[in-house]
Amino acid sequence: MKTVMATGTFDIIHSGHGFYLEEAKKLGGNDAKLIVVIARDATVRAKKRVPVVCEEQRLEVVKMLKPVDDAYLGHTGDIFKIVEEIKPDIIAIGPDQHFDLDELREDLKQRQIHAEVIKVTNYKDAPLDSSCKIIKKIKNMEFDEKIFKNC
Repeated sequence: MKTVMATGTFDIIHSGHGFYLEEAKKLGGNDAKLIVVIARDATVRAKKRVPVVCEEQRLEVVKMLKPVDDAYLGHTGDIFKIVEEIKPDIIAIGPDQHFDLDELREDLKQRQIHAEVIKVTNYKDAPLDSSCKIIKKIKNMEFDEKIFKNC
């Protein structure tokens, strides 16, 4: 059985996340185990934006997704520490993740981590296929305050 590791922020879960995780798991074959590493809040703030959903809740939701066998919070600072702990056979890079794959492979080799790095190229194209698009849509909507009095 091969272990596939997928990583990401997974803030405001949408169909693109589910599609990426399904595609990642397929990389390991029929009996693959999919482990997902969730970016820490500090990492998300440093690289993207302030997360809408806190890291503990993002972890909880990802663990509920059908393709996921297990999920963990990543480490702040050294992104390779969790890779050394999980020891995946394959690291799946999402279609919207901007890693230099050759540099990543070299970093893994330097740490003697023998994982194949594969970019998932298929993408779930939908009107709301990113957390940012969802946030922008919500910001532009008008709400009746009476409906949201208990929020």
